Amino acid sequence: MAGGGQAAASLLTKLAQAAAGLGIAASAASTALYTVDGGQRAVIFDRFRGVLPETSSEGTHFIVPWLQKPFIFDIRTRPHSFSSTSGTKDLQMVSLTLRVLARPDVDRLPDIFTSLGLEYDEKVLPSIGNEVLKAVVAQFNADQLLTERPHVSALVRDSLIRRAAEFNIVLDDVAITHLAYGPEFSQAVEKKQVAQQEAERSRFLVARAEQERRAAIVRAEGESEAARLISEATAAAGTGLIELRRIEAAKEIAGELARSPNVSYIPAGDSSQMLLGLNGSR
Repeated sequence: MAGGGQAAASLLTKLAQAAAGLGIAASAASTALYTVDGGQRAVIFDRFRGVLPETSSEGTHFIVPWLQKPFIFDIRTRPHSFSSTSGTKDLQMVSLTLRVLARPDVDRLPDIFTSLGLEYDEKVLPSIGNEVLKAVVAQFNADQLLTERPHVSALVRDSLIRRAAEFNIVLDDVAITHLAYGPEFSQAVEKKQVAQQEAERSRFLVARAEQERRAAIVRAEGESEAARLISEATAAAGTGLIELRRIEAAKEIAGELARSPNVSYIPAGDSSQMLLGLNGSR
């Protein structure tokens, strides 16, 4: 019985030693292996050589425990937004919001880690974004920021891409998403628009008065010409034209009276004379 107990104790001891060995081996394996997910890269820091120039791509990789340590970078494009209040060329204050899509230069990840660290974008983009916005906005008047917005956006994009490249950051897109003026400028713009509308209305009234004046002159000239022609015709052919015009007018008046339901016409005297005031002897 004593021999069996000693054998069992020896077996348990060996099992405990084996389990401890497996645990140590698993722990060593876990510290010697690391995984890089999709859209990431790893920069290796070596205690003796510093930051290694090569980066590790997606997958599981081996490192020397204690001697080396991986730092994971997200190389996917990420959005960043920041605002700036800048002064224009005509000393108006304008608030702008800029949105950029940024990612690190994969080939320069060791340099980025050495100079900026993992939070490279938060350290660089807000400062250079405000710098570029203030520099570009100061080149334009307040109203030009609206009328020449594509040109302003192009200048901001080109300048910001160049500045970000100095820090090994790639910008895939740069856009001005918001632009707002101060209350003083907004009131000035509103007053200017009202003044322009009043000026347009005044010009319209002047043009209409000019057209009416010309129309009155044309009518007067027409009436004068008609009177001259009538005078010449009367002098040449007698009063026959005047009599004809009077007969036509009387005929028109009689027709209007006949069509009116509220007017009754009863000829006086000779019923054959339907038109009063006409003397056949004339």
